[in-house]
Amino acid sequence: MATLNASFEFTVQRCEPELVAPAKPTPREIKQLSDIDHQISLQYHAPFVQIFAHSPSMQGADPAKVIREALAQALVFYYPFAGRMREGPDKKLIVDCTGEGVLFIEAEADVTLEQFGDPIKPPIPCFDELLHNVPGSDGMLNSPLLLFQVTRLKCGGFIVANRFNHAICDGIGIVNFLICVGEMARGANAPSILPVWQREVLNARDPPCITYTHKEYVVVDEDHVPDAKGKALESESLVHRSFYLGAEELSNVGRLFPSHLQPSTKFEMLTACIWKCYAIASESPNPNEELFFQVTVNARTKFNPPIPKGYYGNVVAMPVSTTTVGNLCSNSLGYALELVRKAKFEVNEEYMKSLADLIAIKRGQLKSVQPYELTDLRHIGYDQVDYGWGEAVYSGTPNAWPYDNILGAATYYVPFKTKKGRLVL
Repeated sequence: MATLNASFEFTVQRCEPELVAPAKPTPREIKQLSDIDHQISLQYHAPFVQIFAHSPSMQGADPAKVIREALAQALVFYYPFAGRMREGPDKKLIVDCTGEGVLFIEAEADVTLEQFGDPIKPPIPCFDELLHNVPGSDGMLNSPLLLFQVTRLKCGGFIVANRFNHAICDGIGIVNFLICVGEMARGANAPSILPVWQREVLNARDPPCITYTHKEYVVVDEDHVPDAKGKALESESLVHRSFYLGAEELSNVGRLFPSHLQPSTKFEMLTACIWKCYAIASESPNPNEELFFQVTVNARTKFNPPIPKGYYGNVVAMPVSTTTVGNLCSNSLGYALELVRKAKFEVNEEYMKSLADLIAIKRGQLKSVQPYELTDLRHIGYDQVDYGWGEAVYSGTPNAWPYDNILGAATYYVPFKTKKGRLVL
């Protein structure tokens, strides 16, 4: 069943944005990013949102004050976040650890938590009011790396919206930082997991050696910029919707696939169905139009020895499978499933090393293919963040494709209160 939050508007009164600097002096140094951090599809600011209910145990506590002070303490450990991104030699991104701080906005809204629905599902109404885009704050270079807005609600609940420069960290990395902020807010003196920089572990080899065909990127130069492929639906025709699939619907999805493709995970089967639905919905007049499917893969478990637990840089790959609109629409769901699995299982340690080598060799010459992209956010850890008010009633992405300047259309599996079903955005 397609669900959409009740359409309503509300007023947000914001204080002037301020910079929150580390609570103590931090090293003044230059930090190098990894080659994996340099993926062109990561060069944007990614928004997320957490919505909290009133907690009687926190009566009288101001969430904006608590989180502002906890941010300053957390930045002592994660001090690169308080710096600014620069461009170094050979177009390499570096972090200038200036200690300037992250942007913070305190706000109030004339709305209650109940008006967002029960349970709360994205898209989140009026999100641009809940995370004000401060002029000049969203550049890749010379801008704050993090933006926070804490908005108090009339009922005593509050909303924490944040945006981070994806080149410095991935989703798990920003969650590690937010968990640290939560621990500081609850009285800790140090994070339970200390942050690890060590970006050199995801740098290119010497000499570099590209061993995979990385379809997620195409090489461009000043004289030849290929047309974007795989964007069967124009962004103007796309709308945001949440679909809740319960246990019965998920069971029915499994029956659509032949026995020789079992066992397959619910993720793989549902993703195959959604990709085929996307192709049908595109109504492309050209059955030979090439479609790119991209799945976001957390590669932390692919390395031996493992990536350190506190590492907060990007350890993501976005492998791509390709087909045509005609093939995807006319073939069985098993055909789509095999393509999804091919992309998902392509990533290993050698794939990541090959990707780093490609980026190092072709730095500044790569362009995203603008695919149909799917990301599973259910296990990223946002629900582990506790600022003292307990678990959020919703945590995740506010919209279905907040990054369409980088990608084509996108689908997300988002965390949801019920564990029996799946919320698809």
